[in-house]
Amino acid sequence: MKIGNIQFSTHPLFLAPMEDVTDIGFRMLCKRYGASMVYTEFVSAEALVRSVKSTVSKLTISDEERPVGIQIYGRDVESMVEAAKIVEDQAHPDVIDINFGCPVKKVAGKGAGAGMLQNVPLLLDITRNVVKAVNTPVTVKTRLGWNNDSLIIRELAEQLQDCGIQALTIHGRTRAQMYTGEADWTLIGEVKKNPRIHIPIIGNGDITSPEDTKRAFEEYGVDAVMIGRATFGRPWIFKEIRDYLDGREPDPTLNFNRKLDILEEQLRINVERVDEYRGILHTRRHLAASPIFKGIPNFRQTRIAMLRAETMEELMNILEEQRKK
Repeated sequence: MKIGNIQFSTHPLFLAPMEDVTDIGFRMLCKRYGASMVYTEFVSAEALVRSVKSTVSKLTISDEERPVGIQIYGRDVESMVEAAKIVEDQAHPDVIDINFGCPVKKVAGKGAGAGMLQNVPLLLDITRNVVKAVNTPVTVKTRLGWNNDSLIIRELAEQLQDCGIQALTIHGRTRAQMYTGEADWTLIGEVKKNPRIHIPIIGNGDITSPEDTKRAFEEYGVDAVMIGRATFGRPWIFKEIRDYLDGREPDPTLNFNRKLDILEEQLRINVERVDEYRGILHTRRHLAASPIFKGIPNFRQTRIAMLRAETMEELMNILEEQRKK
């Protein structure tokens, strides 16, 4: 499978772009443990054009994490084109991804993200113009439709391909579903089977295990699988999936203490690359969600202490107290 000039090996695994989740430390670890491609947190086109400092800081990428995509969202052609040019000039990502899938109210409610599924002519106009404006491969991430009465993805996939995008990621829910219910991969499979479609189709939604991933490739024929929420506090999930897909036994060295080492390293990278306050803020979300702490007796107070820790030393001490002797 290829996106632009990027050649991927069999059964590529992608890390989904997620706000307040896919920070640089997390991306680098996901890459190390088997992610074929990673994405930054999504970036507001309007904020980027206005040079909002917190938004511009999201463009920081490292050569160690390549290939890396930067995802932008917005609701008008002019700001999206300008943002794409800024991203290309300042960050030089391998891919620029357009977000037509975010369902949250502050994005979709204003007509951006999945809100664009209610205005397909504008969605296509934005896509066409962004593709023309940059030399970097442009891809799109979207959903099945706005709601169950407008499952437009089959037609939309062809239209987006005609705009010149080089890959399409489909999340198997409508905007109305948000993240409730189960992802429906049937329509993703139908898009992939369409003989008119020649760009890579990347499936996304409810991939939480190696078995889910294998089923996605075998039953729906997708070119790649993108994993989102199941990665929280678990960057090693890519290794677990890759080992399973490649027929290897689970890695016996990937025990509790090694996973704790990985989370501690994520904290160190984030603090070094950003600053102590924001590095801790970003990492705490992963620590709170990490499955390695499930089943530890009376862990609730420890989790609260983790989420309240304000210095790296304090947080590292809490983590080290959990280490198994």
